[in-house]
Amino acid sequence: MALGAIHAAFPVIAGRFKDYISTPKANGYQSLHTGVTLRHPRNQKIELQIRTPEMQMIAENGVAAHWLYKQADAARGDFKQFRWVQDLLEILENSSAPDEFLENTKLELYQDQVFCFTPKGQLIQLPRGATSVDFAYAVHSQIGDTCVGARINGRLMPLRYELQNGDQVEILTARGGTPSPAWERFVVTGKARARIRRFLAQQMREQNRDSGKSTLIKAFRQEGVDGSEKILEPAVKLLKQASLDDLYIAVATGVVGPKEVVYAAYPELREARAPRMLPGFMGAGSLTARSPRNQPPKTDTSMPLTGLVSGMDVHYAGCCHPLPGDKIVGIVATGKGVTVHTKDCATLENFASTPERFIDVDWNYDGIARRAGKQGDGFTGRISVIASNNPAALATLTNAVAKQDGAISNLKVVHRQQDFFEALVDVEVRDARHLGQVIAGLRGAAGIAQVERAKA
Repeated sequence: MALGAIHAAFPVIAGRFKDYISTPKANGYQSLHTGVTLRHPRNQKIELQIRTPEMQMIAENGVAAHWLYKQADAARGDFKQFRWVQDLLEILENSSAPDEFLENTKLELYQDQVFCFTPKGQLIQLPRGATSVDFAYAVHSQIGDTCVGARINGRLMPLRYELQNGDQVEILTARGGTPSPAWERFVVTGKARARIRRFLAQQMREQNRDSGKSTLIKAFRQEGVDGSEKILEPAVKLLKQASLDDLYIAVATGVVGPKEVVYAAYPELREARAPRMLPGFMGAGSLTARSPRNQPPKTDTSMPLTGLVSGMDVHYAGCCHPLPGDKIVGIVATGKGVTVHTKDCATLENFASTPERFIDVDWNYDGIARRAGKQGDGFTGRISVIASNNPAALATLTNAVAKQDGAISNLKVVHRQQDFFEALVDVEVRDARHLGQVIAGLRGAAGIAQVERAKA
């Protein structure tokens, strides 16, 4: 009678009626499910579940309760019908560390829920604050990976839009589409975050592998020797790397210097490059004068950093783009000098096993002030910008940067949708405070939706 009253009052969504009373589920669950379309708000879709008090008690506390799913004698096939178990298994598969798994599963617990529909009327249950990206991954991992846009109730909306109860969500996908790094900042489900992080880790690994391979090719070419993979295989074991790809990545991240690899493959080159001392040349006085153990390194007052020997080759890491005002640390790499990172840079985890490479460095603000205004002596900061996709967007962006005395040195559009695009912008600035002024100026510009300092 209740079902008949509902169907008489509201239009029924085709294919959404389920009778679990005449055909109960294998776990004993009984209920009537139906989907209808409301007239107010217009075209809002809801699902109704009808059951007796006894059926409700079983559904909440009896044989269908979640504790039953954990029983050791439950068949593996039985778990597949429970969505929360499927999501948990996918999070476990995509999370690379125990703490990350714990973080992602916490996101799934103790949160208010929103109920949304696919265009075909399928009900998707998500935590409060979920976005279109969370919805896409809830439907299917592949749909989430290739998502490029979303229509909410027929209107094209940003992917960061928070879904509301009853929203009808249509996910737009593109062949070859990939997750954006910006998604991790607004997704709320553990499944989505684990999948995005897994993709970004794979992408970073591939980039480092290609970069390290190019660096080694150049190093072997400079020495005039063969650097083929066959030649590199013995060096992989000598340098304690698990595989050739791991060796390329170690070179790209500075864990292993390219010269170390060359000398591991051709030990005779190391001997040929070793300095030869004439008999009687090295005296005690000269050894004392050159020993870093007996006196601290002398720092050139014109250098932008303290704690380095004058003339030492210095690079600023492209992963974190350190600026004066940031807390920094130096990483020593054979043949590459010192690479400067911010202390919160995620790349530093790669050097945890070699603490001897870390050196204490800091900004020499007096030296920076002396060099101020000289061409090529600025610092590069990287920002991530999300802006409206209109003809004047880039002009607005560049004008806003110029008004704050910043100079754009590079710009790359990393993700584009019909209404929005995301770009990484390298800006020449004086220090971290100056970059903050540029970011503030961009946030006040028309059509700019979001601006943040990029760390990768």
